[in-house]
Amino acid sequence: MTGAPAPELPVRRAAVELAGTLALTVGVRGDRCIATSQYHQGALRILRPHYLDDTGQVCYVVVNPGGGYVGGDEYEIDITVETGARLLLTTQSATKVYRTPGTHAEQRTHIRLGANASLESVPDPLIAYRGATYRQATVVEMHGSASLVMAEILTPGWSPDGTLFGYDEIRLRNEISVDGRLAVLDNLLIRPVTGAAPINGMAFLEDYTHVGSLLVMDVRVDAALLNELNELLLPLAGGCNLGMSLLDGGLVIRALSHATEPLDALIRAGVDFLRFRWHDQPRLNLRKY
Repeated sequence: MTGAPAPELPVRRAAVELAGTLALTVGVRGDRCIATSQYHQGALRILRPHYLDDTGQVCYVVVNPGGGYVGGDEYEIDITVETGARLLLTTQSATKVYRTPGTHAEQRTHIRLGANASLESVPDPLIAYRGATYRQATVVEMHGSASLVMAEILTPGWSPDGTLFGYDEIRLRNEISVDGRLAVLDNLLIRPVTGAAPINGMAFLEDYTHVGSLLVMDVRVDAALLNELNELLLPLAGGCNLGMSLLDGGLVIRALSHATEPLDALIRAGVDFLRFRWHDQPRLNLRKY
């Protein structure tokens, strides 16, 4: 057939230069939540869905077959949770950022939550090794009736000389809008500088090395809930430095520690408390090992 040229198909030009792209949309079908669409390209994958209990919440595990992030890597993740759907998102293993000489590695995540939708993001720790520069930007657009629970643990990676803060820069930025209004702008920047005041000195990380956070946005959050969480988590803090703050429509928990395990225990306890309180769900058991 001759004549007019064939129409051009849409091309994701930006994705050609990305190290990995992942798009996932979750909706409700019957009594279960399922993926209504999914797409991946490059060094990002998701495993088959899991259902950890009988509530219908779906669990997806993000996998990076490449093993880690290196200089120049850029990743994009797009998550949509439709009206009434519930998604638990985690990773197969820790996110490892290796040396990025002359440049940086970056991950951009865009999350959309519909009415009465719920997202629990509980990834394994982010490990930054010597010479690493990493930027992570997460933008969330959520309906006022939606629920968001996001956990994060940052830990310094092993260094041949034993230096704990061998990485060059870590920037974690969360921007959350509720019903089109900016509700939270959380920007954590850690930039160790050799020869300057140590990052583990007074008024920054003190003598701690690991940072953990739990960010919750939900209309059910109030001062009474924050007090309950404080009573629950404070006895578990051990050698951690624990702090909590009430936000406009949410709360944030931050903790400092000398190791990953105490932070993981604190954050999981907080997540388990909310899962039981709001959804009558058992303790989170991801069964990765």
